[in-house]
Amino acid sequence: MTTFWLTNVRLEKGYKYDHQRIIGTETEICHLKIEDGMIAEITDVLPSPDEKQVDAKTHLLLPSLKDMHIHIDKTYYGGPWKACTPITKGIFTRLEEEKELLPKLLPTAQERAEKMIELYLRNGHTHIRTHCNVDPVIGLKNLEATVNALKKYEDVLTYEIVAFPQHGLLRSDSVQLIRDAMKNGATLVGGVDPATVDRNIEKSLYTIFEIAVENNTGVDIHLHDPNTLGAFTFERMAHYTEEAGLKGRATISHGIALADLQGEALSEMAAMLRELEIDVTTTVPVNRTTIPIPVLDKLGVKVSVGHDSITDHWSPFGTGNTIQKLGTLAERFRLSDEYSLSKTLKYGTGGVTSLNENGERIWPKVGDEATMMLVNASCSAEAVARRASVQSLFFKGKKVESKLTESNPMEV
Repeated sequence: MTTFWLTNVRLEKGYKYDHQRIIGTETEICHLKIEDGMIAEITDVLPSPDEKQVDAKTHLLLPSLKDMHIHIDKTYYGGPWKACTPITKGIFTRLEEEKELLPKLLPTAQERAEKMIELYLRNGHTHIRTHCNVDPVIGLKNLEATVNALKKYEDVLTYEIVAFPQHGLLRSDSVQLIRDAMKNGATLVGGVDPATVDRNIEKSLYTIFEIAVENNTGVDIHLHDPNTLGAFTFERMAHYTEEAGLKGRATISHGIALADLQGEALSEMAAMLRELEIDVTTTVPVNRTTIPIPVLDKLGVKVSVGHDSITDHWSPFGTGNTIQKLGTLAERFRLSDEYSLSKTLKYGTGGVTSLNENGERIWPKVGDEATMMLVNASCSAEAVARRASVQSLFFKGKKVESKLTESNPMEV
């Protein structure tokens, strides 16, 4: 059993008010006893000098981050710079490109995936949900590389792997491959645009959920179709979620059509998603209308952020820095007051924040797992608004260190 004290930690204590209006965040310096990966004590009294101590240097302690949508199996990260080729056939331009590209990337797929994981760790993440190509072009080879990469980091993060039929579950005849993937390390069943890509909403969704039920797991489906087509697909996905008994185990990735719904239509859709606990992940895109994240949150729909791409053939952008992305989210929706900024943190932590709506500390508490990060900020609001840097990361009480042997892994 490992025991040490994390001393001089800045914890959020409550909100500052002026005539019932929140104008700031109160903090205090505390010392946390970490025992066997858990927070065993929180005190303002310095521990005895003969006890093992790690000085937090008054940095702010926050919950660690989760990226809920990334593709670590196909990336240029860690290799030479390469911009994207022009799109001429929409999504199908990229699918055709992958027929030649994926085999070329395979020899370095695991190495690049590991560098991506290191990037995420440096940016304060202890959980990754990665989508992994499973298709006739690459078979299960990308999955093998992804599993091998993530297994090397099981002592510092948790992860989920979505078996992702990028070229279309039905369109590329990948049904058996997805079934095989679920027996070889994948933990969730994926899909992509049952209408536009598979051209058969019912059969595509039925098959996705059938495989999920067979493997007692959940689903995470890329849905890019806009307007009424996208909304109809949401409704059919909700139907299959209920029919399969997968309430709370289904995710809509992107959900572009949510940006096209307004008023009563959006409220009704949110109510349906809330009832079945279907959550949504988004990259907070700025090159198109962003889904109404604050409205969805207010209506009870869980929303999480992800980076999707980090310098690959789909996009030359991306940093793996979720705090930076949360700052973009706040700017996009004009969340500039103390309370709104501090609550923005939850979109990157799986819903965990230091203070509740009443300004009471709900994290950290004695008995919580010591999975957390130290950032250079005075409070959550400043961390989001000023894109605070991560100083240290802890996973179950263990300080996370780099596993790479090279001294300067490529930065984005």
